[in-house]
Amino acid sequence: MTATSIGRICGAAAICLSLLSLPAWAQDTNYPMHPVRLIAASAPGGNPDVLARLLSARLSEVLNNPFVVEDVPGVGGVIAAKQTAAARPDGYTLGLNDSGSLGISIAMNPDANYTLKDFTPITALARLPTILVIKPDVPANTLAEFVALAKSKPGAMSFGSAGTGSIHQMTMVIFEKEAGIALLHVPYRGGTGLVNALLTGEVDAGWSGIPNVVSLIKTGKLRALCVSVLQRDESLPEVRTCDELGYKGFDVATVLGLQSSAGMSPAIVAKLQSAVAKILREPEMAERLKTLGIHMAESGTAAYAKLMEDELDRYTKVVNEFHLQIKQ
Repeated sequence: MTATSIGRICGAAAICLSLLSLPAWAQDTNYPMHPVRLIAASAPGGNPDVLARLLSARLSEVLNNPFVVEDVPGVGGVIAAKQTAAARPDGYTLGLNDSGSLGISIAMNPDANYTLKDFTPITALARLPTILVIKPDVPANTLAEFVALAKSKPGAMSFGSAGTGSIHQMTMVIFEKEAGIALLHVPYRGGTGLVNALLTGEVDAGWSGIPNVVSLIKTGKLRALCVSVLQRDESLPEVRTCDELGYKGFDVATVLGLQSSAGMSPAIVAKLQSAVAKILREPEMAERLKTLGIHMAESGTAAYAKLMEDELDRYTKVVNEFHLQIKQ
């Protein structure tokens, strides 16, 4: 080994030691000092993955270090949430999880084995509404007609979902209670399976992510009845909300947010929250999210923490009332 090589090795070691010896406040101020892992609770192409990649590209530029997305699908987001919660709270492993893994799964799945106390909330990012669609041969042109039809034959009509414990199932369960109807639940593996089941007539109805069905609604292959949030969607402005159609206050959507494991430095939380807020307000980013049917929901850390608690409380009540807990 040459003297030059030895010198380089010693120099690198000295740098590492100096970083390790930095006081905590200095490390927080200089964050991030190396690449950050961003866990997305979905398969490639899922909404968490899409949002994570858009966000990571800009965070890498704004904070001058790579943010690397890692998709971790499975078990309704439980696997991704567990990995987020188990990571060191140093800001170098973040999670982009939703109200499925941080609300529904905690309430419904005893195997989740984590609580909201295992996370540091950073910021909410977006809300993803769904839209109630039916196959065209269902003899109902309006939401009122659909409800009347379902009431006329309790349990005979079916609805599909993207799986047991999905937001699609929860939205329908909440709507069934509001409307006083009972439908047969048929779970599928993901949103694509749900849409295919609607197109082939395997199920009568379903709440779907809006981007998945916009073209099918516009071409008449599916009929839209209402949107699950309080605002109409810009891609289908003619479709009214449930609230407008008499179900006052009906507002159900998946909330996507950024978290780390419990105990992360408030300074790093503030730095990330500020950077994300700046990015989400950029016109180009806002327009891109709009075309994807993603409604921005950026908020401060305290507001996001309260939102996470409210989501968990809501779904716990639904799960308990309708005995939806997955049996071990």
